[in-house]
Amino acid sequence: MTTTRNRVAVLHGVNFNILDRRDPEIYGGLSLHELEQKIEGWARQLGLEPIFFQTNAEGEFVEYLHRLPDLADAALVNAGAWSHYSRAIADALDIARLPAVEVHLSDVESRDDWRKDSVFDGLVLAKISGKGPDGYREALELLAREMGVTA
Repeated sequence: MTTTRNRVAVLHGVNFNILDRRDPEIYGGLSLHELEQKIEGWARQLGLEPIFFQTNAEGEFVEYLHRLPDLADAALVNAGAWSHYSRAIADALDIARLPAVEVHLSDVESRDDWRKDSVFDGLVLAKISGKGPDGYREALELLAREMGVTA
């Protein structure tokens, strides 16, 4: 019996619950709910089943990553500021051992120097930044190819 590998966890970190209150010039002006609706539509077009998670607590993010292999086949991770310094989250992502893509709405390479570094380097298939919500579509396409999912 062949098991379909098409479940993608979309993880959002700190401050995403108030995404629509953040600078629209940088973050696009969407609410988290609106962003997740877009992601869900794109995922389903690609034959993927998205599940969503958001927290402002670093420990909860780590705990979710510990459970991730039982919940999903791949991950799309936007940990926000944690992407640049949380070794605990990086270690938990490494332990999960799932294909993952790091996504940022803003162009982190052209912002503050500290945003240019990512603790996920070497743990993810790709880092996509500066493409707004469309970066999520690109990440989903990459994960669908990696998992061999065809819509």
